[in-house]
Amino acid sequence: MKILIVGGNGTIGNKVSSYFAKNHEVLIAGRNSGDVTVDISTSESIKAMFEQTGTIDAIICIAGEAKWKAFNELSEEDYYIGFKSKLMGQVNLVRIGQHYLSKNGSITLTTGILADDPVPMTASAAMVNGAIHSFVKAVILDLEGKIRVNVVSSGLVEDAVDKYDAYFPGHNPIPMQKVINGYRKSVEGKGTGEIIRIYE
Repeated sequence: MKILIVGGNGTIGNKVSSYFAKNHEVLIAGRNSGDVTVDISTSESIKAMFEQTGTIDAIICIAGEAKWKAFNELSEEDYYIGFKSKLMGQVNLVRIGQHYLSKNGSITLTTGILADDPVPMTASAAMVNGAIHSFVKAVILDLEGKIRVNVVSSGLVEDAVDKYDAYFPGHNPIPMQKVINGYRKSVEGKGTGEIIRIYE
């Protein structure tokens, strides 16, 4: 397969890209580096990226940001960061990317445990994750089996423990191989409309 991985140089993306590159052609898209560059917060940038890649068999998005801040400190503009980047960025990857997918192609989005088990300072991030879960379940009803769309939702991954452990007291770090397997299930499996939760 020819697989486009948006965010393929990140903490999770790097491991996922390395796995798929063993047996598939992998294109990495990043904001500042990669085989192609993209800013998923703008439709124009997403369209330009696909014009460069041409037809592909699978899209994986492991990118997007949202503001982490106490609820009483979040401004309206802070919420829009998550809306434009992680939420609408991934929605637009589906909206635009479907036209560049081969028959029976797949799109895999990424969220996280905050959708189901939020921690303090994540009113915006948790909301965005939950919205993406609802979007994935709904969009496949309109796509009518033409392409598959799933989302991988992971807990705190092992490779990010040093950075985020203080925010997730008592959470069990998720082995990277388990996270990779979530993306394998979405890309190499046949399911659609699935929220692939990897929390333990």
